[in-house]
Amino acid sequence: MQSLNVNGQPHDVDVPDEMPLLWVIRDVVGLTGTKFGCGVALCGCCTVHIDGLATRSCVFPVSAAAGKRITTIESLATDRMHVVQEAWIEEQVPQCGYCQSGQLMAAASLLQQNAHPTDADIETAMTNICRCGTYQQIRSAIHRAAGQLEKSA
Repeated sequence: MQSLNVNGQPHDVDVPDEMPLLWVIRDVVGLTGTKFGCGVALCGCCTVHIDGLATRSCVFPVSAAAGKRITTIESLATDRMHVVQEAWIEEQVPQCGYCQSGQLMAAASLLQQNAHPTDADIETAMTNICRCGTYQQIRSAIHRAAGQLEKSA
């Protein structure tokens, strides 16, 4: 039995310790915004925050998540859209949309760690794969979100 804090809600889950957190979030907790992509932590579709840090949940064992704060795309923002989500819309980032929850989670974590990322910082942090190739729009959206965060500070 594992005790998890997912989006501020307690969840006691009876699953094997080595079960990937992704499957616990999707199949046990019932939050399907976090996507399965590659299963080997390369594509980033499964990105969630663990204690505020972007983490690939497809290879993260549920036992390592116990006692930590897990945030999924469903609660990236609570009262309105997160500034990164707003920037994504303004920069018209989504095309097929499959990678977007992971991209948004990675970008939000980046901005939490670095309020003024350079292009090089973004390229280093944003290792998620976008099959549609919207990398320029993603970079622009992150810069836009950083500017919005600066204005609201």
